[in-house]
Amino acid sequence: MTTRNKILITGASSGLGEGMARSFAALGRDLALCARRTDRLRALREELLAAHPGINVSVRSLDVNDHQEVFEVFHAFRGDLGGLDRVIVNAGLGKGQPIGAGRFDVNLQTAQTNFTAALAQCEAAMETFRAQRAGHLVVVSSMSAMRGMPRNLTTYAASKAGISALAEGIRAEMTATRTPIAVTTLHPGFIATDLSAGAAKTPLMTSAEKGVRAMVKAIEREGADAKVPTWPWVPVGFLMRHLPLRLVTQVSS
Repeated sequence: MTTRNKILITGASSGLGEGMARSFAALGRDLALCARRTDRLRALREELLAAHPGINVSVRSLDVNDHQEVFEVFHAFRGDLGGLDRVIVNAGLGKGQPIGAGRFDVNLQTAQTNFTAALAQCEAAMETFRAQRAGHLVVVSSMSAMRGMPRNLTTYAASKAGISALAEGIRAEMTATRTPIAVTTLHPGFIATDLSAGAAKTPLMTSAEKGVRAMVKAIEREGADAKVPTWPWVPVGFLMRHLPLRLVTQVSS
């Protein structure tokens, strides 16, 4: 399997993005890291270069909801690293309120960030990969995409289901046309990050270290779809798909 040496990660200033950046740096990969919080990105860059002096780390400010900026930053990173081998569409929001509770603004922000902004990132990444006729697109979805979810998770789950379908559609085209561009959809379960800090405690929660390790392993395998960590989320995913909705929603309670 081809080694992907030049990796772009969005939402890299904290959480899973930051963790993946550390893991890929340890593997000797060159990194293009972007997020809104450039102070954290610069500190991360210094840390990674000190620990792994042989790699190249480029950082740039990016608000993924500025769609024109997405294309500009991805193009600039392509110049910084001399191409891109892998793009990890990771930036997202976990906010949400019950539908009809008077907080359309919150749900709209989540939908725009998790789906429309992800679409822009996929477009920008695939432009590069099509030009190169090579690359690996990774879309970070969620186990919540398996079914419709209640209360604060409704819009979040719908937006993640949307990007899962988006990634699958891109993969379908690459397969049908025999284009050598890999597409992987990650479905992380409950992983302890800044995003989940306010969530209720659950016995299914995985540490950030274990969660990131599972994600990186799945990315390196370049399979079409991965539920991470494998245990317990492969069997849980099966149950989520097949159990009656009233039982499935108890997982999110």
